[in-house]
Amino acid sequence: MAIPIVYNFRSVKSRWTSTIVAVIGIAGTVGVFVAMLSLARGFKATLVSSGSEDNAIVMRAGATSEMTSGVGLDSVKILQDAPGVARTADGPLLTPEKVLIAPIPLLSTGTDANVQVRGVSPNVLAIRRQIKMKEGRMFQPGLSELIVGKNATTTYTGLTLGNTISLGSTKWQIVGIFDAGGSAFDSEMWGDIHLISGAFKLPDTYFSSATVHLTSAGALQQFKDAVTSDPRLKVDVTREIDYYSKQSTRMTQLITVLGGFVAAIMAIGAIFGALNTMYSAVAERGREIATMRALGFGSASVVTSFLFEALLISFVGGLVGCLAVLPLNGLTTGAMNWQTFSHLAFAFKITPVLLVIGVVFALAMGVLGGMPPAIRAASRPVAHALRDL
Repeated sequence: MAIPIVYNFRSVKSRWTSTIVAVIGIAGTVGVFVAMLSLARGFKATLVSSGSEDNAIVMRAGATSEMTSGVGLDSVKILQDAPGVARTADGPLLTPEKVLIAPIPLLSTGTDANVQVRGVSPNVLAIRRQIKMKEGRMFQPGLSELIVGKNATTTYTGLTLGNTISLGSTKWQIVGIFDAGGSAFDSEMWGDIHLISGAFKLPDTYFSSATVHLTSAGALQQFKDAVTSDPRLKVDVTREIDYYSKQSTRMTQLITVLGGFVAAIMAIGAIFGALNTMYSAVAERGREIATMRALGFGSASVVTSFLFEALLISFVGGLVGCLAVLPLNGLTTGAMNWQTFSHLAFAFKITPVLLVIGVVFALAMGVLGGMPPAIRAASRPVAHALRDL
């Protein structure tokens, strides 16, 4: 025979002060846990959204990122004629790119942060088709002009439309703001690859990578086989979306591990709070428990009843914690991308899955905090408790 659930609701209500303490402890733990997971999810989503299924990135064989790669002009000319490369009336859709970092003061602190500067070809918008001009216009080839990602304009000092900044040995005018759909490109500055090479006194015939727009997503293998089997080339070919997904791995793991560590420490405190609440309930309700046992409620019913009460408290705490972090969703923050050593702006990404994980985490704390007191309540001798009536 099961103990009525209404008994647990009345019990929680009558001990509202200790219940609130337990709820707050669980809510705080769940809030931190979900916030850290959403931070990692947002970082990964920002990088992964930078890639396209229809694009391939070509780097030096063995290179782990564009910052450590190098592709020569001769190699680029060979790549242009490879099978699988999309073409227009103006030629193959391929952009050799030079990736650098430059210090620009942050608006929030005034201290320098590394901004990624990307030298690109004028046809780059035909290759990265998810990127649209938001304000102004595209830079003109041969002129010291830059276009800037929308997040960069709100993160760094001086990166506003019409402003002039110094990069390398050259002064550049910002002529456009582009929208890359919340991807990593939104934190970059782009300009003519030849002028950027000259401004930083780098060879104009050597690039960080080459990005190719394929005739279709399925043409990757054809392009990769042709390129990697060519004895004149020593390069690796990766689908662009896979490259950026791999770039996010290290930082995502770091945030997840750090968040899990902090949440674990807080969870210990929350579990002890739940233990204290439930043990107090057992001590205060000794006579009630004995009476229920004498009326025929078994030990299993008592354990189930007290465990349900602990789960009820933890469930409320989990919901409160999830609701508390919901305003963070979409909030932009920034961190160092350790693959490129540049500052990357990204947003918290709180998904329904993360909220479910948060509630499940709260219920797990409820089980750990409620089971020992529940077992103690069920194991109390009935005769001994009845003598106190």
